[in-house]
Amino acid sequence: MSNVRFTRPDRFPPIVKNLIIINVLVWIAQLSLDAQYQITMRGALWPVNSPLFEPYQIFTTMFLHAPSFEMFFHILFNMFALYMFGRVLENVWGAKRFLFFYLACGVGASAAHLLMQHFMGGFAPAVGASGAVMGVLVGFGYLFPNTELMIIPIPVPVKAKWVVIGYILLDLFGGFGKVAGDNIAHFAHLGGALTGFIIVLIWNKTNRRSLY
Repeated sequence: MSNVRFTRPDRFPPIVKNLIIINVLVWIAQLSLDAQYQITMRGALWPVNSPLFEPYQIFTTMFLHAPSFEMFFHILFNMFALYMFGRVLENVWGAKRFLFFYLACGVGASAAHLLMQHFMGGFAPAVGASGAVMGVLVGFGYLFPNTELMIIPIPVPVKAKWVVIGYILLDLFGGFGKVAGDNIAHFAHLGGALTGFIIVLIWNKTNRRSLY
């Protein structure tokens, strides 16, 4: 008699679910209570040489988003990507390992943003889960490189490995290109991507999968 157990993947695993709930609740708090408690100002990631910088912001920034309805797509895109790709990783790794991975990618994103801001200048604060989510996307692309994804407005399926590479190239261009009016923290995205890649590479050193 076989002892192998087959379990159905959780369509909305607990860590992904709770991360989305926390992000949405914090965003609602920003919208409704920012004027009174200055949630965004206190929790956003300020440059190290700013008097507003606090070490805890390296962590809190990944749970904040632009506090306006006009920027609704900021949190919507991040949470949608977290749901689509994070649930797969959580089902593969389990809750504890996925939570560590997500938070580590977020911290790596903050560290990269601060480092590049120190060398390239800039005083604006950063908010968003994009760096951590970028790490999740890289983790998914590493484990499932040939999974086909539909990317709007591209009319044909694109393999995950090419989507990941495409986003990284866009962030490299955006980070070093200094396009006027661009307020995206590209180096935070790249920091999250690099952190995610390193972690998955270490975890899979005895079971490497090719990106080709």
